[in-house]
Amino acid sequence: MPEAESQPININRTETTAIGIEAIRAFFGGTLMGLANLVPGISGGTMLLAAGIYPKFIGSIADISRFRFRLQSLVVLGCVLAAAAMAILLGAGVLKDLVVDHRWVMYSLFIGLTLGGVPAVWQIARRATAGLVVSAVIAFAVMTLLAVLKANNVVGSGSANFLMYFVGGLAGASAMVLPGISGGYILLLMGQYIPILSAIEQFTNALKSRDLAAAIEPAVSVLLPVGIGVILGVVLVANLIEWLLLRYRQVTLGFLLGLLLGSVIGLWPFQDPVEPKVGDLIKGQKVTLDNLPAIDREDWHTESYRPDLSQVGGGLILVLIGFVTTMGLARIGGGTDDRATT
Repeated sequence: MPEAESQPININRTETTAIGIEAIRAFFGGTLMGLANLVPGISGGTMLLAAGIYPKFIGSIADISRFRFRLQSLVVLGCVLAAAAMAILLGAGVLKDLVVDHRWVMYSLFIGLTLGGVPAVWQIARRATAGLVVSAVIAFAVMTLLAVLKANNVVGSGSANFLMYFVGGLAGASAMVLPGISGGYILLLMGQYIPILSAIEQFTNALKSRDLAAAIEPAVSVLLPVGIGVILGVVLVANLIEWLLLRYRQVTLGFLLGLLLGSVIGLWPFQDPVEPKVGDLIKGQKVTLDNLPAIDREDWHTESYRPDLSQVGGGLILVLIGFVTTMGLARIGGGTDDRATT
């Protein structure tokens, strides 16, 4: 009898410990996700994958979208969202200034943070199959292509209508969930980035001035379809990835691994912002004499330069620091089976 009475206590302690570990990893991953959303070209999904919480995050969204409110799902999703929101609110100004003024320092650190997630994904995969290798190569090629497009400032003109804004929200949110792909850049490629930002600014200004009539137009014509697309995109992609992880685990993990490795290509640290000239294209908008003074330095195009030895050495140290940090946090509770995504 004493043994029968003590067993439930041990199970509860084990479950509590497991949820506590997931909460720590989720909070760390959410913090990195929030910071990543403040840095141009870095995906929040990449940071979640690097922190080793990505499968649980996807599973949590899938659970809640099916009205399965399990404690672990609520804890993981709550910690990720709370940490991301806190990071964005507290780090917006400081981080953007650091990225603009000390790009090689911050990008070196982000490279290390990203690469630190590779062992975590590899631990989940456990073995290299042909499907894993092929899908990883394909995903790496996709990220290389996106990096080339970004480097050459390839953007679309975009159509301004309800359907296109819905598709833009759908595609942008889908990319945000996928590691390695920046949702903002996908919107930029579709030509929806500037119109959506303009609508948000117009809506915000109207609310500040308490002009509800002026707020209705951008809310209904732009923000509503984008919002619907964002919600559907997150839910659909999360459920799709969970389904793929359950049925085509190695191929899916290989693709995620390729996205993770390929995301580093766009983070070459030794580049400086270059002041735009009239006729240049900045975020899909042509630079004119009128809008040139209003273009933020953070939005300037960048050009690579040859670093000196101190920068190379410092960059390598920062990469190592980031790598060890992410790998260490991702290994907390590493004995648990991350295959449990349902």
